[in-house]
Amino acid sequence: QLQAFGGGLVHAGDSLTLSCVASGRTVSPYSMGWFREAPGKEREFVAAISYSGPDGQILYGDFAKGRFTISREKGKNTVYLQMKSLRVEDTAVYYCATASEWWSGSYAPGYESWGQGTQVTVSS
Repeated sequence: QLQAFGGGLVHAGDSLTLSCVASGRTVSPYSMGWFREAPGKEREFVAAISYSGPDGQILYGDFAKGRFTISREKGKNTVYLQMKSLRVEDTAVYYCATASEWWSGSYAPGYESWGQGTQVTVSS
């Protein structure tokens, strides 16, 4: 089971950190990722990190580079997404996802499990 936390209403320029916990697992996932979905738009890749895979394997969507940071807390099946300098266009439901045995990166169909999403709203 995946649970995402930390969404909320913030102002443009603010920061926010999302958390995703993969509970009920005896084996850690290979990779974990964040995607987002804004009203009327398709699901968009945000960032991914290898969890039980090689250290340092990280990928960001173009809009996330320099503003967002994905990190993991080993042993707790938890991944974080630090978001800085938030913009109105970052408003979306943010979903976390896991791939058990491979690096899925930005490839959404490669993720087997998805969380329920957490709403991030950025006001001007």
